[in-house]
Amino acid sequence: METRRHPQPSIEASRRHFSRSQRVIHVRAPKPEIHQEQVQRITQRTAASFSHTTLRVLSLLIAGDLSRLRSDHIADELGISPTTLRRRLRVDNISYQELLDQVRQYHCECQLEDRWVPGKTLAWKLGYAEVNSFYRAFKRWTGSSYSDMKLQFI
Repeated sequence: METRRHPQPSIEASRRHFSRSQRVIHVRAPKPEIHQEQVQRITQRTAASFSHTTLRVLSLLIAGDLSRLRSDHIADELGISPTTLRRRLRVDNISYQELLDQVRQYHCECQLEDRWVPGKTLAWKLGYAEVNSFYRAFKRWTGSSYSDMKLQFI
């Protein structure tokens, strides 16, 4: 039985068909869907003071499920390694945990602007594994306890 071999073009021959500009793929990264005012409210800094990576992380955290988003998941979403993510955030003098905490505080404030929510429910929505962790964070953010806040609503 005879096997047919298809002639393989040499690498040099295939390179001759493409100029350098044809081999380069130009891709524009989409701009993060986040507003300047939102960045200012969440971080107390202007959007211009952050890199594209930090703004994308903020955008993903704002829109995402905080109980499931971890730094390695965010890095995968951005197409970079967790180490690169940490390094790029460090350039902006911020860490993933600080961004997460600031977004949690923002979501908490937005929720409480509308109506009072039981602490356990709010803790779960904000991605806290334990309610007491949320209560400690709330006290750190506001200077008062969540139960004191509850009295203002009732």
